Amino acid sequence: MADISDSAARAALDLRVVFSRLRRRIREVAQDTDLSPSQESALTLVGKHGAATASALAAAEGVRPQSMATTLAALDQHGLIRRAPDPDDGRRQLVTLTDAGRARIEGNRQVREEWLARAFQDRYSEEERQTVLKALELMERLSQQ
Repeated sequence: MADISDSAARAALDLRVVFSRLRRRIREVAQDTDLSPSQESALTLVGKHGAATASALAAAEGVRPQSMATTLAALDQHGLIRRAPDPDDGRRQLVTLTDAGRARIEGNRQVREEWLARAFQDRYSEEERQTVLKALELMERLSQQ
């Protein structure tokens, strides 16, 4: 890292730490106590991917298929997912959200967005919010490849 400036190294470290804390806080805001973090994560993943097999979800989540099967069983017990035979391969099942699963994801999304908007409203001046928006424009470049 000899060719990386001190400010670039510090920005990278500070950004990672702040984003980790903020991500954790945003997750806490909408966490319901009846689901574990891994169950919440899997539910969100099913919502993003649509119909998917348990093995595909396990690969996307980076967990063992057995772990995903346990997680999906819990979501099924809560009535948040349904399983149906894969029309292309009857030996496999496709996992999708139930109406209750979709409502839960949407409700969590809304709670998180409202919390974050309220936090910006209450904790920052208009000038500070504009600074954050400008910084986010710059940060967007990091996500571009």
